[in-house]
Amino acid sequence: MQSILQEYIHTLKGKRVAVIGIGVSNTPLIERLLDSGVHVLACDKRDRSSFNGLIEALERKGLEACLGTGYLKNLDGVDVIFRTPGLRPDVPQIATAVANGAQLTSEMETFMALCPCQIIAVTGSDGKTTTTTIIAGLLKAAGYRTFVGGNIGHPLLCEVEEIRPDDYVVLELSSFQLLTMKQSPSVAVITNISPNHLDIHKDMAEYVAAKKNIFAYQDDGDKVVLNADNEITAAFAKEARSQVTLFSRRKILDRGVCVRDEMIVNNNRPVMAVSDIRLPGVHNLENYLAAIAAVDGLVSNETIRSFAKSFGGVEHRIELVRELDGVRWYNDSIASSPTRTIAGLRSFPEKVILIAGGYDKQIPYDILGSEITAHVKDLILTGKTADKIEAATLAAPDYQLGHPEIYRCVDLHGAVNQAYQIARPGDVVILSPASASFDQFKNFEERGSTFKKYVMELQP
Repeated sequence: MQSILQEYIHTLKGKRVAVIGIGVSNTPLIERLLDSGVHVLACDKRDRSSFNGLIEALERKGLEACLGTGYLKNLDGVDVIFRTPGLRPDVPQIATAVANGAQLTSEMETFMALCPCQIIAVTGSDGKTTTTTIIAGLLKAAGYRTFVGGNIGHPLLCEVEEIRPDDYVVLELSSFQLLTMKQSPSVAVITNISPNHLDIHKDMAEYVAAKKNIFAYQDDGDKVVLNADNEITAAFAKEARSQVTLFSRRKILDRGVCVRDEMIVNNNRPVMAVSDIRLPGVHNLENYLAAIAAVDGLVSNETIRSFAKSFGGVEHRIELVRELDGVRWYNDSIASSPTRTIAGLRSFPEKVILIAGGYDKQIPYDILGSEITAHVKDLILTGKTADKIEAATLAAPDYQLGHPEIYRCVDLHGAVNQAYQIARPGDVVILSPASASFDQFKNFEERGSTFKKYVMELQP
């Protein structure tokens, strides 16, 4: 008897299948398709030398590769296209192929269509990874067999045969993954929405519309969890066909998850004290509120309390790297937007030394200025957004000359050395860039790991 994945792959035999992007999520798919006798055209803008022999190994299995500058030139006549999330679906070559009858999908969309168990999916501008990790951790602590994927974990499509109907899948989904999504999970969570990724999306309206796809295809038996404190997400409640659960850090809710008298309450029933949460920062309190709403009815309050007291967080998210000469160094490389950096700054009672700047996603930085003047004693800037962040700081109504002192550095290594020179015992130094990493690094993980390396190399 064929598995559900084998049945799907059988429908692709005799067809020309294009997989765009030979990366972490698509490589297992390419290998599985080739092993099953499917003709695969793999397209990637990187050249052959970037793959360390992977292309040659796949070609021996029958792969047709199209690499480099013209990597989308051979899509004529393809029947199915698996899109990499970062590539817009309306680029001319893809749009032409779709107009000529090609089916456009992705590894994630196919997985969601084939997955036999309930899916809980999380999206938002900030807090996706931590909220996803908390939800998965709570389910595992409650004894459920749980798979984690999407933007974190690892590709799940080729593991779909191992998943049972009584398991749970928890996904972190980006706006790029959701842009062409035509299905929604059983439980959808939206942590918040603020301007982000406007270098890829046409405008804010398209970005918001992509996020809405996480609940747009739900029915009345499904659930969507929304942030009542965020104007955009709160408005989604009127559009949802599914059951709506709100969470709020600022408001008392008759129904939903909120904070009352320093206690987290769910539908007016106490869950745990806010002080039970080991992770610092009000943004992590909000992540817990969203997660508790998502697992309502699945995880006991006792399990939630126990997990919260022990969970130390996710790498690159206000991660304590070391304490050196009385100075604490934190890695918050995940902070690729102003709102995420603001959340990090508000996590500390003292003013910090902030290292910020990076790739420009064409988003506004105005809101960051006042937060910097309120929470930063020294500002160290690097990268393409340095001018924007400095301009926002200087334009802040409460800015005074030298408060904060502003330094410019060529790169992250120079920024770490500058911070080391000016830091004094009792200070906090935090890398929280408010920008993407692509000007100097492959991703925020590489940026964070490089920062940690530089910090660990500092000599007392």
